[in-house]
Amino acid sequence: MTVDHVVPVIIGISDVKNKSNAIEDAIEPMQLMLQAILSAINDSNVAPSKARQLQSSIDSIDVVATWTWPYHDLPGLLAKVLGVHPTHKHYTKHRGHLPMKLVDEAARRIAQGRSTVAVVTGGEALASLSACRAAKKLPPPGWTVLDHSPPTAPLDLGLFGGSIGTAHAIGLPAQIYALYENGFRAYRGQTIEQNNTESAKMYADFAKTAEGNKYAWSHGQPAATEGDISTVRRSNRMICFPYPLLMNAFNSVNLAAACILTSTRHARELGIPESRWIYPLGGAGTQDADNFWERPNFHSSPSISRSLDAAMQAAGLSKEQIDLFDFYSCFPIVPKLACHHLGLPYIAPPKPITLLGGLTSFGGAGNNYSLHALTAMVRQLRSRDGHNGLILANGGVLTCQHALCLSTQPRRSSNPAYPPENPLPEYVPDLRVPSVTVEPEGEAIVETYTVDFDRQGAPSKGFVIGRLSSEPETRFVANAGDAKTLEQLVSRTKEPIGRLGWVSADGNGKGRNLFVFDRGANL
Repeated sequence: MTVDHVVPVIIGISDVKNKSNAIEDAIEPMQLMLQAILSAINDSNVAPSKARQLQSSIDSIDVVATWTWPYHDLPGLLAKVLGVHPTHKHYTKHRGHLPMKLVDEAARRIAQGRSTVAVVTGGEALASLSACRAAKKLPPPGWTVLDHSPPTAPLDLGLFGGSIGTAHAIGLPAQIYALYENGFRAYRGQTIEQNNTESAKMYADFAKTAEGNKYAWSHGQPAATEGDISTVRRSNRMICFPYPLLMNAFNSVNLAAACILTSTRHARELGIPESRWIYPLGGAGTQDADNFWERPNFHSSPSISRSLDAAMQAAGLSKEQIDLFDFYSCFPIVPKLACHHLGLPYIAPPKPITLLGGLTSFGGAGNNYSLHALTAMVRQLRSRDGHNGLILANGGVLTCQHALCLSTQPRRSSNPAYPPENPLPEYVPDLRVPSVTVEPEGEAIVETYTVDFDRQGAPSKGFVIGRLSSEPETRFVANAGDAKTLEQLVSRTKEPIGRLGWVSADGNGKGRNLFVFDRGANL
């Protein structure tokens, strides 16, 4: 067997959950990841006499960025505790598609003879951090000492805003995914209530999946029902229209996961049973424009469609050959767009479209959700609940995608043993995108919209993405310009998308535009 034909396999996986919120039980992310790595070694069923050899063979450590604690060199800390000296160490930026990209790239390095044993891990302890912050116990007792203060919030809002977004106070995930949900609803001709019911049914199914997953943060609690999810009330307040709280990701968790890959040759040398082997077949990923206002429309995701298609092509599989799917699901729109592209129903699908239960019920796990999807898929493939699986990981604000195919069997073609590169470019090319004006004036059409709600459940700020009637290929971003327009944007009976209104700069010189439905309104 030549180096070029070394076949990568996943040999060990693990999930770790620290459910306690007690200050004395607060375990930092690095320690949760370490537990997951050591547990993944045991999961390989390697003989105790060879376990140390497997651990000492680790020459690659990839760590998904944690929101919880800003370590100086987290891969280096893990390597030191494990007693290894990896030639490849990498710590990602903050994006949810990166777990699948890391596993894809680790498999490629193994196939090319550049790595022997690769570890991919990630984890969060946001629940513990929140408890310690509330108790004024920062830094949490025993956690790694930082050379600067810990963050006060996990999200870097600079990732999302940009000049137009900042001027209109829009760019957060809850806002942008809602823009797409509303756009997709109107594109399909649904009423607002039909769309709400559909999302609630799908997420209720997801909640039942999480209810049966012992690693889910909500495990042990009754699954949220369709009625729980669809009904807006104090405990399920509206966040950004049309999404109430139970259609949003839940990030306050203490969860970690790890995956160990090696070659079939090294696995045999270690005596790891073939029943533990799961084969990565190939993956693909790309991204849409970073600025949401520079995307072609708000009812599709070219990066999702192309990543899914290219991953299956790289793996040598058709969609009919996929038995298990896990589509990232921070908000309902992501699995909907994936299912729509593949022709799968969202409700009662014939094949699973989530193995975890989504980021609301399983838990957000920061950037690391899809690594938990991989561990779940490996378990199901090992138990022969299916032969082929596909995971779609999403990052940013429907920005970045990476899909990866796994199987109980190796690739049909052994040359190459693994795809030599990502088949897609960094950004989706050749898209027709409308021009964007920062100073729109005149009659305009609503392309999509959303509305922020305050903690008392009242609409607080409206956002409109629209086109000028006189220049249909020219887009603008605006805020709702008066109370009447805001009220109409949250109507559940009349569709705002496609309606005419009036847009104008607000005149303060800061780049903000205002949109109203009543042309006679005072802007």
